[in-house]
Amino acid sequence: MSIYNYIALGAMLLMSILILVQTRGASLGAGLGGAGEVNTQRRGTEKTIFQLTIISATIFALALIFGAIG
Repeated sequence: MSIYNYIALGAMLLMSILILVQTRGASLGAGLGGAGEVNTQRRGTEKTIFQLTIISATIFALALIFGAIG
């Protein structure tokens, strides 16, 4: 296994945990198109978790690309 595989694995685990921690739209009705919150802003910890999720997804994608190339 190359270093990119280990990076992808770590980023995948971190991203999975961060996605499960997020609470916005967690109800089944909201996931199926039911009435939910509209036009709200993320603040505080929720914004930080969202940004960390985006960063870990980017690292995961880059590790997969570099792993496929190298």
